[in-house]
Amino acid sequence: MPKRVVIGVVKSDKMKKTRRVEVSRLVKYPKYGKYVKKRTVCYTHDENSESVVGDTVEIIESRPLSKLKRWNLVKVVAKGNIIDIGALRAGAKEAAAAAAN
Repeated sequence: MPKRVVIGVVKSDKMKKTRRVEVSRLVKYPKYGKYVKKRTVCYTHDENSESVVGDTVEIIESRPLSKLKRWNLVKVVAKGNIIDIGALRAGAKEAAAAAAN
């Protein structure tokens, strides 16, 4: 039986060599026929810590590696662009102060 390969977004990288990846999918609601967005959380083994929060990654099913880990990272499809709002506001405040002087 072939192993499943899915694409998801890294939501947490706080563990060593482990990433929490969310895989989104659309499911048709039985009664009304409307499509509803659902998500699955996959704990993924990332040996070289290549991915960070916000990256889109491709993962493949594997043997159980720990209590929750059942997936391996294949590759980083796209790098995410996380914006630090606090740093952005601090930079704008400094620029406004420099322009005022």
